[in-house]
Amino acid sequence: MATRLDGKVVSKRILSELQQTVTGLAQQGVTPTLAVILVGSDPASQVYVRNKQRRAEEIGVRPLMFKLPEETSQKTLLAKVAELNQDPDVDGILVQLPLPKQLDERVVINAIDPDKDVDGFSPVSVGRLWTNEPTVVASTPYGIMALLDAYQIDVTGKRVVIVGRSNIVGRPLAGLMVNHDATVTIAHSKTRDLKALTREADILVVAIGVPHFIGADAVKPGATVIDVGISRGADGKLHGDVDADAVEPVAGALTPVPGGVGPMTIASLMAQTVELAKRRLHG
Repeated sequence: MATRLDGKVVSKRILSELQQTVTGLAQQGVTPTLAVILVGSDPASQVYVRNKQRRAEEIGVRPLMFKLPEETSQKTLLAKVAELNQDPDVDGILVQLPLPKQLDERVVINAIDPDKDVDGFSPVSVGRLWTNEPTVVASTPYGIMALLDAYQIDVTGKRVVIVGRSNIVGRPLAGLMVNHDATVTIAHSKTRDLKALTREADILVVAIGVPHFIGADAVKPGATVIDVGISRGADGKLHGDVDADAVEPVAGALTPVPGGVGPMTIASLMAQTVELAKRRLHG
């Protein structure tokens, strides 16, 4: 039976440690500050933003929440980003995606000061990641690495297969894995004979948003399986990209859905906000 990689337990421990760090920073006159911009009223985005605000408040990070109307223009949004770039008390800036269709996500992300780009999506942040310079990275990949580390799963020399090539998960995770001396393959919708490839993986990460896409026949016995996908099924329940019931007897370790990668993502966002605040303190 696979070891359950419990993101709730690990994230709680990380947040507790961060709270102590934040207290220490406050004593030195620095309050880590995260600015979050939400444009429109997308229900899922509203939930994500609320969760970020709650976690920030719990550990002493100051959340600055900016809710802009659906019809906000590109010019108005860029002006808000520019204002936050100039604010010396703001450590991290996050623009909640997706944006309404009249806004260009790429232009907006590129406008964020790379030294405040807490999501790690800007080209500068991505370049720093792939040249193995200290940087902030997308929170989900950062959280996956922290979860593996918490369970002492060393990626050095391991064959890692990542199914999904998004800028939010697949690509930055590949960079982190390479920086930690793993041998990495990114698979996607055009990959031929996907199951043969995934069966070679010591660590298999699936992030495509298709419920139960990975079954037992796609997993190498004893492999660590990280399930990033989360979808609500017709039964009203949340399902991952991995058929957990089928894969659990085969895998060596497996993240549950929910309660695996999800909690780690927000904990990682907080960790990186605190890291940016430390940089402000130490110059």
